[in-house]
Amino acid sequence: MGGPGEPPEGTPEGAPGGDDEYRSVVFDESFVRAARLQEYSAVERMAEHAPAVRRRPSLRRGLSRQALILVLLIAVAFGTAVYMGVRHPYSSPAARQPVEPLRVTVIPLAPEGKVPGTGDPEQLYAHSPAARFRIGAEGIPLPASRRTAHFSDSQVVTALTTAKEYLVRSSLYPEVLTGQQVRPVRVILDPDQLDQFDQSFTHPAADGRHTPTGWLVRFDPARAELADEKIRVQGTLTAAETDSDTLEVTADHTFVYALRPAGSDSTDAASLFTVRRELQFRFDREDLRLHQAQVVASYVQAGPLSCAEDSTNHLRPLLAGQTAKSGGPAGTDPYATGSATALCGTLAGSALPRV
Repeated sequence: MGGPGEPPEGTPEGAPGGDDEYRSVVFDESFVRAARLQEYSAVERMAEHAPAVRRRPSLRRGLSRQALILVLLIAVAFGTAVYMGVRHPYSSPAARQPVEPLRVTVIPLAPEGKVPGTGDPEQLYAHSPAARFRIGAEGIPLPASRRTAHFSDSQVVTALTTAKEYLVRSSLYPEVLTGQQVRPVRVILDPDQLDQFDQSFTHPAADGRHTPTGWLVRFDPARAELADEKIRVQGTLTAAETDSDTLEVTADHTFVYALRPAGSDSTDAASLFTVRRELQFRFDREDLRLHQAQVVASYVQAGPLSCAEDSTNHLRPLLAGQTAKSGGPAGTDPYATGSATALCGTLAGSALPRV
């Protein structure tokens, strides 16, 4: 049986009046509670003669848990960004100081007599002060490095390593020594020194600024060639902090080369040629980052040379059996630690091999 008011067989399918007809307009309890208008009860209307409805205060909806977490995360991220902006561990990059031009002094050392020579370069080395020197880059060891007040251990090592690389390229590379290449040296320089470097080779001058033999060691290819590529080297590297943004490396090395006349064969006598180089390097933080160097001072003693010949562009060695007039008031020993004061010195006999 159907309920009261319903046909005995129930509401016909599809007929109006069924539950489905009003389902779209049925309000659930949450919708009713959220209504802004509320009808007064009959008792309230009789007692106060109020309107039939009243406006309900708006409900305060709390933030959802996800929204609250999102707000907290944004606040934490913003606070962290502000803190790191105010107290970050890295100092603000200071404006770079102008790079000093290289200052060059090249002092030829003239022998007092004939240049000794022999057909065996090893014999020359064995009877010279270079007998105990190391070969090649092994003669430029890195010292034990320590951090400074404003530079870390790794930064000090970078400065020392870059200075060593400059010495190797400018004093030991055969293509540089023979005057064929300058690029291996050029690529290590601070860009602010490249103009001076290029002018030194396009327009060499004995002005203490544009002297190629102050930048690197190279022999006149028409005069001499290497008799032995096992160049003997000895010297030191030291690093020190000059200010909070600058490291300075001082290099003091003696290089000894075995040379023969250009175009000769192995039967011709070889002789030794000595170059003492005192270089001063400077590194700011940009140089350290890019592994480049500023070369600010170059003091060179080289011999045997003739003081009458120009050593600005190339070194023109005196070879076995050759002689030159003495220059300077006293003998200068490039193996010693003192500095020469004359523009041309006399090569001390103790600096030559005894053969």
